Amino acid sequence: MSVTKLEKKQVIAEVKDDLSQAKAAIVTDYRGLNVEQITTLRRALRAENVKYVVVKNTLARIAAHELGYEVLDDYFEGPTAIAYGFDDPVAPAKVLTKYAKEFDKLELKGGLLEGVLIDPARIKLLADLPPREVLLAQVAGTFASPMTAFAGVAQGVLRKFVGTLDAVREQRATEA
Repeated sequence: MSVTKLEKKQVIAEVKDDLSQAKAAIVTDYRGLNVEQITTLRRALRAENVKYVVVKNTLARIAAHELGYEVLDDYFEGPTAIAYGFDDPVAPAKVLTKYAKEFDKLELKGGLLEGVLIDPARIKLLADLPPREVLLAQVAGTFASPMTAFAGVAQGVLRKFVGTLDAVREQRATEA
């Protein structure tokens, strides 16, 4: 079954649109995975709101070139699928890294993070990051720490001031 020029243009447009909108796009080689493993992987990715699409290398290469991502050319060899993370840039890396350990045949080739090329080693580093909520909590804690310390100091000063006023009041009461 041959693919028409119109269908090829549509695929190129979709890949181009996905690459331009994704916060992270990770290129994988799924050669050797059976249907059950691919289905498990797709479900896990879908649960994290990650789009996983098998693409023809030539069409993906054309789309990448149109966006100025020629650096991806080396990754478009062999059976290729791309995982797009639109909401959380870490989600595709976490899921794919987990399943690459579980399924020996799943290979992480590389990808883009916010438009910057990342290799498999950086994908693994990205996957090791704590969840977004934890990172935000750590940042908030860092910002709140000086304010909490200041509040403690201010409370201590106020407590001493009130103690001093009580001592002066008691002293005047005994004098009168």
